Amino acid sequence: MSEAVIPAPAAKPATEQSPARRALRRLFRRKGAVVGLVVVLVFVGMALLADVISPYDPIAADWGALRGEPSAEHLFGSDELGRDVLSRVIHGASASLFAGVISVLLALLIGIPVGLLSGYAGGLVDGVIMRFTDAMLAVPFLILAIAMAAFLGPSLTNAMIAIGIAAAPIFVRLTRAQVQAVKVEDYIEAAHAVGNSPLRIALRHILPNIWPALMVQSTLTIASAIIAEASLSFLGLGQQPPEPSWGSMLNTAKDYMSEAPWMAVWPGLSIFLVVLCFNLLGDGLRDAFDPRHRD
Repeated sequence: MSEAVIPAPAAKPATEQSPARRALRRLFRRKGAVVGLVVVLVFVGMALLADVISPYDPIAADWGALRGEPSAEHLFGSDELGRDVLSRVIHGASASLFAGVISVLLALLIGIPVGLLSGYAGGLVDGVIMRFTDAMLAVPFLILAIAMAAFLGPSLTNAMIAIGIAAAPIFVRLTRAQVQAVKVEDYIEAAHAVGNSPLRIALRHILPNIWPALMVQSTLTIASAIIAEASLSFLGLGQQPPEPSWGSMLNTAKDYMSEAPWMAVWPGLSIFLVVLCFNLLGDGLRDAFDPRHRD
């Protein structure tokens, strides 16, 4: 009599990773995005710890070191008032990054609700909102920010408000487009069928599914906002002296290019690096969240 054969237990399927974990793995496979993330984190840490790591008071003048060349005492040299350029670059990172992040948060607070309303409601509401949005987008972003900052008055707070309002139409249009693509999906129709309110559908079913696109756009817009803040400070509409800002440092340095070029090199290089790395990070996030990407 043959023995009964006991089948071997079926192998357990590999544990499926969450979409967020898969996106994170894709992100770290992109060297440019990783470099951008590391540099951005270095500048963020520098801004948060500015009072600790700064070797000198950024607004303290030293009349014995006017336009001093880079040396062991002043690694990045000193400016027209003898102030340490390294200390001012470190503290200027706080103003630039703070302005970039806060202005984009303001743009999100304006753009997401308006875009959700426009894309979900449609009809006359959508038409009115989008015509106003198109009118704002017809004006170049930086020109609109400068005009609004000039109207509000020169200060870092007003510069952030101006940049945030100028960037809001970008998020209105993006949110509307994403909502219109998502609201025709089967799971949205099912949510309608079981009696969910439009507000609940918008917040619980639509917004989480469009958030990756908004996150990518936010990262790229922070880079534009940093350039805008530096431009406004350069024109005297942003951070006011003697508080340091990369833009205001460049404004001062333009008068001493032949005598003390280091006054312009370091803040200009800082703007270049931060903007480049935010763009690299944004490109990496866009690829990481792309549903068409296969591991």
